[in-house]
Amino acid sequence: MPTAPVPSGSAGGEASWASGAGWAPVEPGRVATAGRWPGRRVVWSVVVGAAVVGVAVSLVLTLVVGKGDGHRPAAAGASVTPTPSVLTGTETTGSPTEPGSPSPTPSPSPSAGYELRQDTEGFRTAVPEGWTRSTAASSYGFDVVNYRSPDGTHRLQVYQVAEDSPDASFELYLSDGTPKPDGFEELGLTDLVDGPFTGARLEYLAGAISGEPDVGTWHVYDERFVAQDGRVYAIASYGPDSDGRDDELAALTTAVDWFCPPDTACDADPAAD
Repeated sequence: MPTAPVPSGSAGGEASWASGAGWAPVEPGRVATAGRWPGRRVVWSVVVGAAVVGVAVSLVLTLVVGKGDGHRPAAAGASVTPTPSVLTGTETTGSPTEPGSPSPTPSPSPSAGYELRQDTEGFRTAVPEGWTRSTAASSYGFDVVNYRSPDGTHRLQVYQVAEDSPDASFELYLSDGTPKPDGFEELGLTDLVDGPFTGARLEYLAGAISGEPDVGTWHVYDERFVAQDGRVYAIASYGPDSDGRDDELAALTTAVDWFCPPDTACDADPAAD
């Protein structure tokens, strides 16, 4: 486990305004005949006509600008309280689509049942929909971030590793001097060379995990890898062994596939890496 405290139980715009149609100017040739000044009746017709046009313009502007449709620009100094970002995968950028042009292509998104999270600790990952977030202090890197299922029986844990390689981190964790959960049983340690990152994955069982509910035997996948920024990170997936092991692996691989470290520009679609 990293030299950081062992995570609990872990193996480590702007509104646009509508405008009225332009008003056509009055053509002089339609008011006076050639070589004669217009009569008094014609002059008054022009004056009255212009006044009517002016009133009509005023009414149009009043109806447009004064319409209470909720699309007015925000008042100066107004602000919006930021919230944790959930990326839906349907955001698009650029100018509005012109009539007859192809529709914008939505951004890639995780498989059904998962959502992208741009975490406030700076990283991006994908987690099952509806999972809640909490953190725990760490002496190295960003805080340990936990995502849990609504019933608390499944968890994804994300943290930064202090050791300089995944192998060094697991060597330390599996050593006799590192405390482990009660009932710890190693199932396998696999080197990963064909996935999105270079790293290693530990699979184990535990009889109990501190701070987590009693589900009987826990099944855990703990993956530690070198990300795009050259640093080592870990994502661990926990769940009851009684409901099978595929769900922990699916949650882990989806989270790792979509992981992007802090302050790093990553491809929107991990398949493009």
